[in-house]
Amino acid sequence: MSTILIEEQGAEVTVLTLNRPERRNALTNELLTELCGAIEAAAANEHKRVLILRGTGKAFCAGLDLQETLVTEHAHRSAEMVGHTLRTIAETRLITIAQVHGAAVAGGAGLMSACDFVVAAKHTKIGYPEGRRGLVAGLVMTFLRRQLRERDLRELLLTGELITAERALEIGLVNRVASAQELEGEAGKIVNAILQNAPQALTRTKRLIEELWSSSVREDVEKALRYHMEARESAEAKEGIAAFLEKRAPRWQ
Repeated sequence: MSTILIEEQGAEVTVLTLNRPERRNALTNELLTELCGAIEAAAANEHKRVLILRGTGKAFCAGLDLQETLVTEHAHRSAEMVGHTLRTIAETRLITIAQVHGAAVAGGAGLMSACDFVVAAKHTKIGYPEGRRGLVAGLVMTFLRRQLRERDLRELLLTGELITAERALEIGLVNRVASAQELEGEAGKIVNAILQNAPQALTRTKRLIEELWSSSVREDVEKALRYHMEARESAEAKEGIAAFLEKRAPRWQ
């Protein structure tokens, strides 16, 4: 079974759906590889202009599949793949819309944050609890510092608490909040607005937004990957991940 479902909505829109509902669409190397391939394939089609990213089941994405990270070589590969996937989303010429529901947590919230737009269902839980697993939420930080006030950034990352979609809207982490029944329609409104604009003008606009930052997403992610890997190999990460998998409180030293 494919971990990414691909749907074409007319000539200009591609919808990619994370398809591991039994694991709340937790990210594996296989899923991330398929996702990057699907994004690149859509971008290679000159008629495509918009990409919608969503998830099956009860949640958009619960983050990394921590079972996979227990094997060192898989852990290194998954960190690299998350970084590559975030860059692929951020750097694609397509206008990207995350359509999130249920939960968007850790790496899942990272996918969301790398998109141009986010539409969230009411009561969706969003957050970056990496610190509670002994990890550093470094790979997503380049997007959060572009989107949030520093006070809100610090609150999200230094407490690790999950917030609601409504709170995420207040601080600018998402664009729109709608009921679960209206979520697809709300994303469709954004698509319709995008398609009224000239394609090349939007491509150049998106590129200029990126170039006006003092450092690129690519540079930021490469720097963050070093911090992430240092934490990933630490005793804290081993204890934090073990505690999460064993459903107990971590015993920090």
